[in-house]
Amino acid sequence: MTRLNLLLIVAVLASAFWLVQVQYRSRVLYSTIYQAEKESRQLEVNRERLEAELRTQGAAGRVERIARERMQMRTPTPAITQYVTRSGAAMPEAAR
Repeated sequence: MTRLNLLLIVAVLASAFWLVQVQYRSRVLYSTIYQAEKESRQLEVNRERLEAELRTQGAAGRVERIARERMQMRTPTPAITQYVTRSGAAMPEAAR
């Protein structure tokens, strides 16, 4: 009888230690999942912000304004257009 009681006490203690360890691992995994979800939400916010910024930066009016102001570019006209032939020589618009 004493051996059976001792065996049962050891079994109960072993299962209690096992339960504590499983609960600890569960909490660690839950914390990891929570952090990953938090990072995922932050990345989604950053992605949406960058997409909005990309749409703003790529607007045709803005690109044209920057080309004129910073790069001193102008709209091509037939008077300044030159066509290149296969030989590489430029051919003026009037001769075309």
